[in-house]
Amino acid sequence: MQIYNKYSTFTKKFIFFISELSLFLRVKNFKNPTLIRIGLIQYASYDDPDRNMAVAEQQIRQAARQGAQMICLQELFRTLYFCNTEDHGNFRLAEAVPGPSTNRLQILAAELDAVIVASLFEERAPGLYHNTVAVIDAGGAYLGKYRKTHIPDDPGFYEKFYFTPGDTGYKVFETKYARIGTLICWDQWYPEAARITALMGADVLFYPTAIGWDTAETSDAANREQYEAWQTIQRSHAIANGVHVVAVNRTGTEAGTWFWGGSFVANPFGTVLYEAPHDTNETQVVEIDLSLNRKYREVWPFLRDRRIDTYQPIFNKWIDS
Repeated sequence: MQIYNKYSTFTKKFIFFISELSLFLRVKNFKNPTLIRIGLIQYASYDDPDRNMAVAEQQIRQAARQGAQMICLQELFRTLYFCNTEDHGNFRLAEAVPGPSTNRLQILAAELDAVIVASLFEERAPGLYHNTVAVIDAGGAYLGKYRKTHIPDDPGFYEKFYFTPGDTGYKVFETKYARIGTLICWDQWYPEAARITALMGADVLFYPTAIGWDTAETSDAANREQYEAWQTIQRSHAIANGVHVVAVNRTGTEAGTWFWGGSFVANPFGTVLYEAPHDTNETQVVEIDLSLNRKYREVWPFLRDRRIDTYQPIFNKWIDS
C-alpha cells in the first residue's frame, strides 16, 4: 500500500507537469505569428435572409470560441442560391456593400477580434449588381471588397442574368493576422486569378463557394469525378503558388442542385489539412502555418523559374494556327 501511495503521488505530479507543459505550448503557439486558426462555416441555407444571417452570426461565434482568428462564410451566405432561375424579383435580395450586413459583421468582428470574409449580393446601383466579397478586419474595420471576376452561365447557375463581371481587379487585404486574397467560386477554376493574387502577396487564398451536383445525376462515379476535379484545381493553385487555400461551400439541396459541401483547407503543397462532409452543417477551425509558404517556395522554386517573357500568347482567347 505504501508503494502504491508513492506511485500515485508521482503520477499526479507527472500529470500536472504534462498538463502545464501542454498549456504552455498552446499559449506559445497561439502567440506564434505564423500559426493562424482558420474558421470554415458550411451550412444549408434557408429561404429567409434574416434567419441565414442569424445562423451565420451564431456559427461565427462558435468558430471564435474554438479559437478561430479568420472566419470564412460560403458564397451568398444570406440567401438561397437564387441563380438557379432567372427572376427579376431576386434583385430585391441585393444590398449595398458596405451596408447593413457589413455593419452587423463589423460589430461582431470587433467583439470577437476575428477577421470575417463574407460573400454578399451587392447592389451598386439600380440595374447594376455584383457578386461581392467584403473583408472585415479583426477589430471591426471594413477593409474593402472584391467583385467576382468570372461569371458562369450554365443550367442551374444563371449568374450572368444577375451579376456584372467585377471591376475591382484582383485584391489582397492586409488583415491583423495575415495578408489574404479573396476569389469567388467560378474564379477557382482559373489558375490566372490565383497566380495574380498570389503575386500580389497573398498568404492565403479564400474561395467562398456555391457548387453542387445535379440531383438528376445518378452516377456516383460522375459525382465523385466532379468533386475531385473541384478540389484538385484548387489544390493545384496552392502548389503552383506556395500559398494556403481555403474553400468554403454550402450544403443542402436547392431546386435540383445538391450542394456538395466538402469545404477544405490545403497547405502550400496541396496537402488537404481538413475536408468537411458533403451533407452536414459544419463549423470547423483549422490551424495553418504560414511559415510553410516560404519553406515550399524555397524547396520548389516555381516562382523563380517562371518565364514571363514567353507568356504573351496567354492574352489570346485561342491561339490559331
